[in-house]
Amino acid sequence: MIVIGIDPGLARLGYGVIEVTNGEIRAVRYGCIETSGKYLRTSERLLKIYSEVEALFENYKPVYISLEKLFFTRNVSSAMGVSEVRGIILLAAEQQNIPVAEYTPNQVKQAITGSGRADKRQMQEMIKRLLRLTEIPTPDDAADALSIALCHIHIMR
Repeated sequence: MIVIGIDPGLARLGYGVIEVTNGEIRAVRYGCIETSGKYLRTSERLLKIYSEVEALFENYKPVYISLEKLFFTRNVSSAMGVSEVRGIILLAAEQQNIPVAEYTPNQVKQAITGSGRADKRQMQEMIKRLLRLTEIPTPDDAADALSIALCHIHIMR
């Protein structure tokens, strides 16, 4: 079973592909899709994200997409960009008939560390341990995406 976790963002979208086979959990691939507002219009950035996410879904055939719920901060323009990206992800998942599970940052922290107040470093160390990686995944957005996928796997159990 494949679960893809996504940490949505317009400038940098983190993704993490996790496979569960016979109770064994392993990271298959993780990374980021990056777009620049300096060189691309918002519509071009959204198209790039859509195309790359769609290819990711087609290549790995996930059973679930695990997506971070929008956490509204004071920066309204940033929240709008993230909302647009979330719409792109939901569209791509629906087109391929992949169910989407959504989790708040606190739910993810609770599932991974046992505490909804874990800091970023604690989360990264736990992801490294749980997925038996040799180093902490980078960049942070990719590590966050792995956390989101792993949260869904833990909650499904």
